[in-house]
Amino acid sequence: MGQSKSQKIIGQDAFELFYSGVFNARWEKLRASLFQEPVYAELSYKNCESYFLDPASIVAALCLPVENSKRILDLCAAPGGKTLVLAGLKGEDSVLFSNEKSPSRKARLLKVVSSSLPSEISCGVKVSLSDGACWCRHETECYGSILLDAPCSSERHVLNDSKYLSQWTPSRIRTVSMEQWALLSCAFRLLEKGGYLLYATCALCPQENDMALFKLKKKFQDARLVPADEVRDIFLANVKAEKAEIACPAGHSLEEFFSLAEKTEVGFHLLPDKAMGAGPLYFSLIQKTPDVS
Repeated sequence: MGQSKSQKIIGQDAFELFYSGVFNARWEKLRASLFQEPVYAELSYKNCESYFLDPASIVAALCLPVENSKRILDLCAAPGGKTLVLAGLKGEDSVLFSNEKSPSRKARLLKVVSSSLPSEISCGVKVSLSDGACWCRHETECYGSILLDAPCSSERHVLNDSKYLSQWTPSRIRTVSMEQWALLSCAFRLLEKGGYLLYATCALCPQENDMALFKLKKKFQDARLVPADEVRDIFLANVKAEKAEIACPAGHSLEEFFSLAEKTEVGFHLLPDKAMGAGPLYFSLIQKTPDVS
């Protein structure tokens, strides 16, 4: 007899079946790269504690334009690496709101901000504890630049944890996608007219990446998906403007890592099998189009 619906495949077999279907012949090599030791870049400010993070995360954060924004929001900020990048780009008179939902992760975020930023920059960073998906109930269109590094399926961690891998089913993606949509739609409502929102995940599956942006575009007619060439120009300008010192692994440059980001339909994907170990990290830039008078 055939397998009943109540006996659906779960665990490692289901995981392998799903992602081999997404990446086809590439999956074996990509899967192997997810078991390798992650690579780290060193971000530092003079006389402050260095912070080590995936160079893909730095590349993504540097694709958000903040120079003209008085209010900047990092909506799901812990552990804090992207906040440090944004802090090095913001103007002296602007405020960076760095938010986290979890009390323990917020405590870690606060420690990173206080130890890795000089006082003249950290005084313009406000750390908060809040559910980012609920912010738009209290205020709207009040941030010029928003970074949303959304919680995701984090397949690299699943693969490296036998407990989570044994419990994996495709329903995990559906559940996480719903949480991401609540955050993404809220973040877009918080964005000023003409402002920019950078959406990022460390997920592999398109449901949590490009498909989230397709849904945003369908829901909000004033959502403009910023073309790849424009994103590249923003990135290059921000690399020059960044106040922090950033040392990439093995003497590579941020420009090299950006060049290895694979273009998707509406974003970029840095995957470790082709990006010198960086990633996985997906990102896409969205602008809320200004009113035309």
